Amino acid sequence: MKLMKRIVLATGALAMVAPAMAMAAEGDAAAMSGNIGSGLAAIGGGLAVIGGGIGIGLVGKGAVEAIARQPEASGTIGTNMILAAALIEGATLFAIVVAFLGG
Repeated sequence: MKLMKRIVLATGALAMVAPAMAMAAEGDAAAMSGNIGSGLAAIGGGLAVIGGGIGIGLVGKGAVEAIARQPEASGTIGTNMILAAALIEGATLFAIVVAFLGG
């Protein structure tokens, strides 16, 4: 598993660096920084999605555990879970938009 993870990371790093190296060979520094910025924006957007997914997963996990402990409060817990998940999703979407507009 560790080997596969390293291969994927190396491939991703190569995919990000290759266009920058090609632009550097041509001597166009402005285009090179634009490519690097776009790559970093994509990484930022991906991290935002991963963070949002983990957050919503933890909210769901907590809600299921709470409902298992107090089944009579399932309506209130479910409502609060959906509200929290919607707020996390909104923040994630905002982070993605900021990442791609900034890149």
